[in-house]
Amino acid sequence: MRTMMAPVRTALLVFLHGVLHYAVCRDVTLPAGPVYRVAGFSLSLPCAVSGYEGPRTQEFEWFLQRDDGGGKQMGVVSTRDKGFPYYPFQARVLSGEVRVERDSGDKVRLLIQRLRTEDQGKYECYTPSTDSTYQGNYSASLTVKVIPDTLQISYSRSLTGQPVPEGTELTLTCSASISSEQLTHLSITFGKRGASQGGVGGEVSTIREIISIDKMLGVVPGRSYKSRYENGEITLEKRNGEAGQGVYLMKMTAVQPDDTGSYFCEASQWIRDPDRSWQKIAQRTLDIGNLTVQQLAESMSVTTSPKGEVTPQLGSPFILTCEVMGLPPDVNSGLLVQWMKRGSVSSSVVRTGGVEVEVAHMSPDGIVSWGDDLSRASGGSMEKVAERKYSLKLFSAQPSDTGVYRCVVSVYAGRRNPSPSTPATFTQRSEGIVVKLNSKEVRVSAVAQLPRGPLLKRGSTVTLICNVTVTTTDPSQAQVLWLRWPIPEPVSKKGQSSVPVDPSAQKPMLVAALMYDGIAEIYVNRSEVSIDRLSAVSYRLRVHAATMDDQGIYACHAKAWGQDQHGRWYNTGAQAESNTVTVYLYARAADLLLIPLVVGVSSALFVGIVIVAAVTCCFMKRLARQRARK
Repeated sequence: MRTMMAPVRTALLVFLHGVLHYAVCRDVTLPAGPVYRVAGFSLSLPCAVSGYEGPRTQEFEWFLQRDDGGGKQMGVVSTRDKGFPYYPFQARVLSGEVRVERDSGDKVRLLIQRLRTEDQGKYECYTPSTDSTYQGNYSASLTVKVIPDTLQISYSRSLTGQPVPEGTELTLTCSASISSEQLTHLSITFGKRGASQGGVGGEVSTIREIISIDKMLGVVPGRSYKSRYENGEITLEKRNGEAGQGVYLMKMTAVQPDDTGSYFCEASQWIRDPDRSWQKIAQRTLDIGNLTVQQLAESMSVTTSPKGEVTPQLGSPFILTCEVMGLPPDVNSGLLVQWMKRGSVSSSVVRTGGVEVEVAHMSPDGIVSWGDDLSRASGGSMEKVAERKYSLKLFSAQPSDTGVYRCVVSVYAGRRNPSPSTPATFTQRSEGIVVKLNSKEVRVSAVAQLPRGPLLKRGSTVTLICNVTVTTTDPSQAQVLWLRWPIPEPVSKKGQSSVPVDPSAQKPMLVAALMYDGIAEIYVNRSEVSIDRLSAVSYRLRVHAATMDDQGIYACHAKAWGQDQHGRWYNTGAQAESNTVTVYLYARAADLLLIPLVVGVSSALFVGIVIVAAVTCCFMKRLARQRARK
């Protein structure tokens, strides 16, 4: 059986070898034609070979049969023979204008840098055989049509190179047209050449595409300009010009320092080949000119008046003025103007430390908002008194108005009404104006006491007195607040006696307050607390039906309020905190009698349970023994 199968196996192998031999054969391919290219521009024809035998690197030869050559072929260029080109191509091949470039061992492309009208015709890509037998196709042909160059590009106004202020609107115009019997499309690109920081060599020239209208008439922003395009800061539109020309307008609503550079307009002609791919067949670039953007921060300044120091009388008005100078009048920029204050007052000394707070601001659209102290909104005004000149007026000077005032201006270059999310281009601050209040000295003292009486017990009324003295020549009232700290637990340390924890290190609880206008405020969540005024200097706090939660360390805090010449009350800034008094609640007699009663009942109940358990245990044991005897 094995002897019979051997001839069959041999015949099968011979058959498969023949099938593979004829199935895998040389194949040379070129793109589908005809293709149209523009005279004066480049031509690139890819050629590939597959199914060959022999070395991986194949040789290629290009031939051209001109339309006016009477059907004769001429050698163009070869990868293996330098003497292959015919006379019309010898100089062009020698200069590199016509050449073959390899993409791989079996893929090349014919490149003609500047296509001529006489280059029109049928091109043939031929591969010399390296196969053991001659089979398949060894060449492929493609017709190239050379059409005239009709791409035109121009501009109406060039950039002069003179510096323009940051935020200026920029409009560039470029006109382009094509006139071709073939269906071709036109694309327009506005771009910029500039310098960026390089490595060791210093600055490196860069080219950035700003915005384009592509071959399908879609607007495409450059990668670096996408956000500005989405925000509407860069636009590109097409208009119909004279003699069929398209007029393209690129507009920047507000130029930035990064926009400095050399601008150009690029027009490209496109055609769709038979293989459905788009090819750029012509391109022209036109330099529009240089642009230099001058930063506004270099020319702008913010000044305030009056200079130095202001000392208004208590209750009198005062005005601060802020002026923005150095901004070009033709740049439509939005301004956010803020009045900021830093400092506090103690008598006649202004302290400039602490947190800076906003007094008021005016948005770019003219809306005034007041800052942290909303009460000043009814006692002051902020106005635009002239172009880029702003005033802050406080109708009645108070001690809380003292400090160092600054005008802070945020500029939105070229954006008259920016959105709330738009960042400012830059911000500048003025010199400070020191505001001191010319007021009389006010002194405050406070003393807290726990009146003598019976021991305080749970459920009794706790009474505390705060005696406040305000020393001033003007009308005044005291505002009294009662604070409570928990009684500190003793802290025992090895080898040391017990020491109490400092109550001032803990946060107090605000119990109640009597405001300067006589309004009482209760802050604990109980209705058994009251606060009143016994006399001109004496204030009382009462805690009715006191519980263990009410015991603690108490103190009163007094603030002096004055009255100005217009009858308005103001916080003078003078304040004092009293000494502390300790409130400790003792247990009631009924509570003391309840303790032995509870202990006695509990003891009796425990003894009874023990006796019953013992008797039950003995009875059960005796009953078990009697059953065992039976």
